[in-house]
Amino acid sequence: MAKDSYLVGLIGAGIGPSLSPALHEREADRQGLRYLYRLIDIDALGVPPEAVGDLVRSARDLGFDGLNVTHPCKQLVIEHLDGLSAQAEALGAVNTIVFENGRAVGHNTDVTGFAASFARGLPDVPLERVVQLGAGGAGAAVAHATLTLGAERVTVVDALADRAAALAASLERHFGAGRAAHATPDRLPDLLADADGIVHATPTGMAAHPGLPFPAELLHPGLWVAEVVYRPLETELLHTARAIGCATLDGGGMAVFQAADAFRLFTGREPDAARMLADIGELAGAVSAPK
Repeated sequence: MAKDSYLVGLIGAGIGPSLSPALHEREADRQGLRYLYRLIDIDALGVPPEAVGDLVRSARDLGFDGLNVTHPCKQLVIEHLDGLSAQAEALGAVNTIVFENGRAVGHNTDVTGFAASFARGLPDVPLERVVQLGAGGAGAAVAHATLTLGAERVTVVDALADRAAALAASLERHFGAGRAAHATPDRLPDLLADADGIVHATPTGMAAHPGLPFPAELLHPGLWVAEVVYRPLETELLHTARAIGCATLDGGGMAVFQAADAFRLFTGREPDAARMLADIGELAGAVSAPK
């Protein structure tokens, strides 16, 4: 017999502005569920990211049904779990944990979330040469999604050279030789000059991390720009890119589709993604159509 009451949460840093609680709770209300979604902010708690294992154990012991996990804990949490879905294992990153029969099993809904959003928002853009800025937990997911969508080659750029190299190597093992490369940020001018598009997968632009992730003059009208940050929906990067005529995709669609997939994992019930897209439009301003 299906449950009708759920307690879930989100672990991350600086997550006060997150729209995940409202997205999940609104959809649950429409389905007649009692559903509490709590924020577990490591900044507010004054604990380091490495405390994520203790937080997961505490949530399990307190009767949570599941957790979402965000920056900077998506990779750190893995060693504290009892099992991983095939996708989470391939990515080396977890954004959703389901507690079942005393076990904590990690999943990743960022991949499917980004892929669904990209296919909806930028359906006809060229994908021969894609640059991705950011090789963290979200970066691993969106790089997998971009290659799954048909990108010929993704060049991963990260200030941590070893992290970029490790992600590129993982992508090549999964998708084949020549499908991924890595670089340091000093190569962005040359890379973006020849690229079809850029996927931005760092925290820069979030409410707690305002600003541009790279100099505005590196943008050009032939470049499409896809953003992972969704709060705010109109990041400085997207505002600048739209102003010069780039096709753009904000992070709202990814936020909705990954939340819908997590909701399904937590409850076993089918969410209505169209209603959830309308929700994020109300909660954060309309999800912008590509221009």
